[in-house]
Order: sequence, then structure tokens, then C-alpha cells
Amino acid sequence: MLKQGQKLFHTNDLALLWDITNKNTLYSAIRRYKKDGTLIPIHKGFYSVMPLSQLDPVVLGAAFLHRYVYLSTESVLAREGVITQAIPALTFVSNITKKFKLGEVSYVVRQMADQYLYNTGGVIKKDHHYEATLERAVADLLYYNPTYHFDNENLIDWDRVKEIQKEVGFK
Repeated sequence: MLKQGQKLFHTNDLALLWDITNKNTLYSAIRRYKKDGTLIPIHKGFYSVMPLSQLDPVVLGAAFLHRYVYLSTESVLAREGVITQAIPALTFVSNITKKFKLGEVSYVVRQMADQYLYNTGGVIKKDHHYEATLERAVADLLYYNPTYHFDNENLIDWDRVKEIQKEVGFK
């Protein structure tokens, strides 16, 4: 398990990794690894091989969701200085709506229609997660709230936002 390079696992991931089909055997193995400290429970059915404090919160949230998801909207815009207010949660876009907390970090997931979600215009792959570019984050936020106020509009390449909106099909 440690040789895989992965740090986060769902119960089904462990069953596949260990090639265990019997649920009782699987749960016994998980109990043993939890007891010796190899597996650290994060949430029901979700485990880490590292303490929560050593994990990237973006990677943690994306792995917990266990589906296609990318960091966008307020999280990207606050980091880039386009909005100046404090953001209380990391914001993702996916095919579900969900709010959750892992450790001390809160998460908000906004649902987007599949036809837009899976269009990767303005979405880039980082080390272990996907993330919207500044312009895609603006386009995404305008998808949810067309009258949203941006604190520092000068940082936005509005021509690129319009290109992404057209490419994705928002407009």
C-alpha cells in the first residue's frame, strides 16, 4: 500500500489494492492497519497513511469526493486577489452539491451540468488535482451568479473569460 505512492484510500480502493472480495476479511485487515497506525481514519470509509495535518487540503477534498471535481470560483479568485473577502471554505465544482468538513477545513461543492463540467476549457491538472484558471473561475462564478461583484476586476482578462464561456457553452 505504501509503495503505491497514494496517501488517501476509500474502502473500495483498499479492497481492489489488496484483492479482497470478502467484506469481513477486508474490514479485519482495515482494523489491523488502523490499530498499528498504518491507516488513519479520516471519515467513514476514507483513510490516509499520513496525518491529516500533513495533507494538502485541496487534494484531500478532491480525493474524499471520489469523482471528477476541480477547484474553482471563490477559492481561485481569492488566491489570485480578484476578491478580497475571507473565504470560509474551499470551493469545488462537480456533478453534485455538497458541504462537508474534514479536520479543520470546510468544503463547498457546487453542482454543474455535465455538458459544462466535463468541458476542460480553462481547467488545468495540478500535481494531484484539477483547478480552474483565473478566467475559468470567473466564468464558473458568473454561471452561478451572473451579477457577482468582483473586487479587483483589473486582474481579469475579460476577453479570455468570454472565450472560455463560448468554448464551454455558458453563453
